[in-house]
Amino acid sequence: MDNLETKIFLHACCGPCAEWPVSELRNEKLEPVIYYYNPNIHPHFEWERRLENVKKLGEIKGVGVLFEKDYREEKWTGQAWLGRYETRCHMCYDMRMQKVAEEAKARGFSIFTTTLLVSIYQNHEAVREAALRAADRVGVQFLYRDFRDGYRKGQQMAREDGLYRQKYCGCILSLEESDFRDKIYAGFEGSNG
Repeated sequence: MDNLETKIFLHACCGPCAEWPVSELRNEKLEPVIYYYNPNIHPHFEWERRLENVKKLGEIKGVGVLFEKDYREEKWTGQAWLGRYETRCHMCYDMRMQKVAEEAKARGFSIFTTTLLVSIYQNHEAVREAALRAADRVGVQFLYRDFRDGYRKGQQMAREDGLYRQKYCGCILSLEESDFRDKIYAGFEGSNG
């Protein structure tokens, strides 16, 4: 890794989604530092489980991991996004990308990107636009990459690394919409019983 020239602030929503971007960024001679900032992930046991798997990925890949203890379920259960955002997902992208850009700058990074760009389930264009707006407001660079072609490969890498692969986006509303809701709660209760 001695030949890597530039550090990049990599926002990660979870370990599995970081697998492919970490690999691709390193292929571009960039060294990612993972930043876990996800106040949208609910319930709290799910937030903790995803953080633990980001840390596990960091250990496996030799990547630094930073995280922010921020948990705001009320933003998603309320109607905070009405009138300002098209959907709650747009609010979520905007909130997270703004914080990521601010943290990147505060920590001395000149460039950031996000693992949200690997998911075939996210609103890719809305993520890109939120990140570009945040970069412009804060005065850092956003590195846009369409990582979606590596989504399946990244999931396979996560399976091989023994990472927890979640069955919903993250917020309490997406959990309620998930076909796996009961299994998710049962799995948590079973692991603490």
